[in-house]
Amino acid sequence: MACQSLKYELNFDNLILEVSTNVEKWLFMIIGLVVGLILGGICVLVLRSYYKKGLSAEQKKLKEDLAKSLADSEKIIANAQKEGESNKRELLLQAKEEISKARYELENEAREKRQEIAKERNRLEQKEENIERIQASVEKKQQEIEAKQIKINELEMKAREIEARKQSELEKVSGLSISDARALVLEAAEREYSHDLAAMLKQMEEKTKQDADRIAKDIIVNSIQRYASDYVSEVTVSVVNLPNDEMKGRIIGREGRNIRAIETITGVDLIIDDTPEAIILSSFDPIRREIARLTIEKLVVDGRIHPARIEEMVKKSEKELNQIMKQEGERAVFDTGVMNLNPELIKTLGRLKFRTSYGQNVLQHSIEVSWLAGLMAGELGLDVKLAKRAGLLHDIGKAVDFEQEGTHVQLGVDIARKYHESPDVTNAIEAHHGDVEPKTAVAVLVAAADAISAARPGARRENLETYIKRIEKLEEIATSFDGVEKSFAIQAGREIRVIVTPDKVSDDDMVILARRICKKIEEELSYPGQVKVNVIRETRASGIAK
Repeated sequence: MACQSLKYELNFDNLILEVSTNVEKWLFMIIGLVVGLILGGICVLVLRSYYKKGLSAEQKKLKEDLAKSLADSEKIIANAQKEGESNKRELLLQAKEEISKARYELENEAREKRQEIAKERNRLEQKEENIERIQASVEKKQQEIEAKQIKINELEMKAREIEARKQSELEKVSGLSISDARALVLEAAEREYSHDLAAMLKQMEEKTKQDADRIAKDIIVNSIQRYASDYVSEVTVSVVNLPNDEMKGRIIGREGRNIRAIETITGVDLIIDDTPEAIILSSFDPIRREIARLTIEKLVVDGRIHPARIEEMVKKSEKELNQIMKQEGERAVFDTGVMNLNPELIKTLGRLKFRTSYGQNVLQHSIEVSWLAGLMAGELGLDVKLAKRAGLLHDIGKAVDFEQEGTHVQLGVDIARKYHESPDVTNAIEAHHGDVEPKTAVAVLVAAADAISAARPGARRENLETYIKRIEKLEEIATSFDGVEKSFAIQAGREIRVIVTPDKVSDDDMVILARRICKKIEEELSYPGQVKVNVIRETRASGIAK
């Protein structure tokens, strides 16, 4: 701090010298300026009087004026010097006062800083002392803990030794080792509580089954409630409306050449009857039927109907139908949110738009299965995207089963493998009718969703003849067993009631008979959903009161 004060004093002395030097410079500059102005004025007067009055008349006066001006200049210079000296002294005094004041303030500030430094040093010293005391206390406690740990270890060793001696003595007294004794205790507990354990296990198993059934039903109900789709059953015939009955004759053509050309090229039967302004198209192949429908509509609009024009319109209709199938496949993919399908697979999926199963549109059925499988997968915490993908593609084989040999399941598996679908999707397609065992939970969900979509009321239908044959076959199978008196198929063939003769069939035989009837129905009939078999045995006793 003393060095700093000395530095400040040297700086102030330099400042005073610099101020005094600058004052002297300014004084001399002011004096020079005043003298220059006076001399300039004298010169102006001299020149003016010279030109106005001439040299001879004014020389004396000019000399006097010059002498007077010089005298005045000397006085002014003298006064300026005195005034400059006075100002210099005043500035020096003022500078000294400011220096003294600044020095006083700096000394006070330095004193305060020294006091603060001293206080801070004291605080630091106190903290160091506290830290040293705490450290000493911690070291002392650490030593105590280590000593206690040593004692604990010694006690544990003694306890283990005592336990080992006790165990050895017990084994000597009882003649059994620990493992033998444990086995005896467990065996005794098993003998005593085996019945209770079995009852508990059975109870837990029954409760698990009940909970599983309840949860499964809740999941299915929630999924069905969350997805509700409108559906209209489709038929295997198409009707083309005509503007008038005259158009029927033009479509038939001379000697039937036009109608024969249409049937030959499209492979569709045209039924022209008394139905006004309409032609019926009949074919098992929905794609051919749609091509024929589009062709006839185009011919009606065009008006030119002859074999060459028919062939041209069929080609245009085929191109248009290919575009429609692509659009329908893209719509199905968009509606279900299934991504990254092969373009050819999307087009094949669109072919399902023109495929029906028991009157149910297969593309709409596939979309419905995709949504139901995805909703159930979400309820169970499974992969929703995988479930939707497998559900959408589960019936893809039906797009080509009327063109190629094989079941729609096997054809669907081949298509999925051809377009590099994952093994999980392939297994779901292969297992949705129980042909193979499902390897994933998603495959089980797809099979369940397929059954829900197909078996719900109104989804599928069959023609009257097939329905009657199925009902008759059910009753025939039931009555073919010995002891069956009568059988009735009810609820549209979903349940069959079998009445047996009590003399031939006992109560115990009823269960076996019901199982045998179910087995034969499964082997000989194909049917949607399930068929419930109820076996009824009635015993009557009568008496006469007299």
